[in-house]
Formats: sequence, structure tokens, C-alpha cells
Amino acid sequence: MTTTGFDRLLGQRWSCRAFLPDPVPDAVMREMFGTAQRTASWCNTQPWQVYVTSGEATRRFARGLTGHAKTHEPAPDLPMPAGYHGVYQERRRGAGYALYRSLGIRREDRDAREAQRLRNFEFFGAPHVAVVTTDREQGVYGAIDCGGYVANLLNAATALGVATIPQAAIAMHADHVHRCLRIPAERLVVCAVSFGYADTEHPVNGFRTDRAQLDDAVVFLGGD
Repeated sequence: MTTTGFDRLLGQRWSCRAFLPDPVPDAVMREMFGTAQRTASWCNTQPWQVYVTSGEATRRFARGLTGHAKTHEPAPDLPMPAGYHGVYQERRRGAGYALYRSLGIRREDRDAREAQRLRNFEFFGAPHVAVVTTDREQGVYGAIDCGGYVANLLNAATALGVATIPQAAIAMHADHVHRCLRIPAERLVVCAVSFGYADTEHPVNGFRTDRAQLDDAVVFLGGD
């Protein structure tokens, strides 16, 4: 069995946590978002609307959001996970341990762990951030459609040599995001995607997460 180009593309995608300051050219951004625009959605409603920052707008957004996150409790538009148990907790912990090992952060070093947490709100130094919102009236299914959009956006960026990281952390402070980007109340903040060009020399970009085996995730039911 041969590996398809799409398989290779999925294998090449990873979450970047240290970016170079170089901006992505407008033509590349338009191609990236144009490809993602072909995402399938329920009844073709295409509920996503995306707010993309560049240059000083990104830096101003990062400064304000970081300061807000230091002093405010989360206030998301969408419910956050109620908890992580069993295999989900194991996978979550495994990803976290790999991240901290790559940076040499010990488990007991709370200051370093907090500093790394706040890097989320600095967009890990990315020159651009795309805040993905959904139509409030479409509820959970609008958010699901936005998830499909995000996946396609990540893959489109990878195909163009652009590094990305999807970030639920940004949506945890949706109240500030609404004010800063002037997002109307009828839109719900789903997540953000920070993007740019990877700093491949940074140790945080040296680790990769794994994936569950197919039979752990898919149940095939026969017709007998």
C-alpha cells in the first residue's frame, strides 16, 4: 500500500510554539484561507467568520490579551470540557509532559509552567492570529462546522509551508477578544489559529504528539 499525498500532508502538520517574526505574504494568506473556504458545512451555511490580525494589530492584541489573562478568570462563549478521565487524561498528560521536557521545565517549577502558559496569549510570537467565530443561532452544529474549517485551514497552511497552532486558550477569554476585535454579540468565539513561519531552532518545536491506533478510535460494524 502506498502513502497518498494527503497522508503525507497530515503527517507533516504539527503545532508550532515558537515563530519567526517574518510576516506571511498577503497572497499566501489569501490562498490559505481561500482553500479552507471550501470546507463542507451543514446546509452549506458556512457559519464561520474569521478575524485575522497582522503586524502591530497582532502585537497589540497579544499585549492586551496577556495582561487580561493574568488577572481575569476564563469567560468563554462555548462550554469548556467538564473534565478529562481515563485515556483522555493520559493523552492530555502525555502531550503536556512532552512539551515541558522539550523546554527543560520541571514539574515542580510552577513559575516556568505559568510563564509557558502565558505564551499562549502571546501567540507564541506568531506574526498573525486568526480568531474563528461561529453564528450563535447555529449552536453546537455551527461549532462543529467551524472545527472542519479549522482542520482544513491547518492543512492548507502546511501545504504552503506556513506553520500553525490551533488555540482553545484564546477562546477562554472570549469577553476580551470580543472587545479587542470588535466582534459582535451574535458571533461566538470558537478558537484561534496562530500562524507564521516556524523557528526551527527553538527546542519547543522539536517534539511531536502521537496518535491513537485506528482500532482505538473506530468501530467497524459488519453487515452480517
